[in-house]
Amino acid sequence: SQMLPLRTPAPDFALADLEGNMVSLDSTAHTPALLVAFLSNHCPYVRHIEQVLGEHARQWQRDGIAVVGICSNDVSNYPDDGPEGMAAQAARAGFTFPYLIDESQDVARAYHAACTPDFFLFNSRRELVYRGAFDASTPGNDVPVTGDELGVAVTLAAAGDAVPEPHRPSMGCGIKWKPHR
Repeated sequence: SQMLPLRTPAPDFALADLEGNMVSLDSTAHTPALLVAFLSNHCPYVRHIEQVLGEHARQWQRDGIAVVGICSNDVSNYPDDGPEGMAAQAARAGFTFPYLIDESQDVARAYHAACTPDFFLFNSRRELVYRGAFDASTPGNDVPVTGDELGVAVTLAAAGDAVPEPHRPSMGCGIKWKPHR
């Protein structure tokens, strides 16, 4: 990830979810924290964590935290990341959060998203308080998937507390940019 500076205001977005409903930054305004997760269906790094991410996200949502997933990949060259693949992933992983389609890739650019997964956590004032890894696990490193790094950050942000640095950058598949991007 590119490690967007902390306290950066959440860039605005208004994107359609898999059912065609519009979800915007404003629709999350009355929650104690917002997690924006850049994801993709085909990336082995995302697939490696998706079950645990789905479990944690369900709990965070029950706790009043807004969670959105965004897929910004070029579906012309990566068709598995189109709406059908995203829907299959959401079902497989138990995602209950809105999974949004960033067809123009403008939202990924605004967030400086670099890879999938890439996580951006904002406090109640929608200031960036964490950007970084889900946990220390990656495909093949034999470290259990726990979500502990992001989980601690979400707990602190929801309580209105600072998330101490350093934040370890996310690692995964690069965003698949359209040729003109």
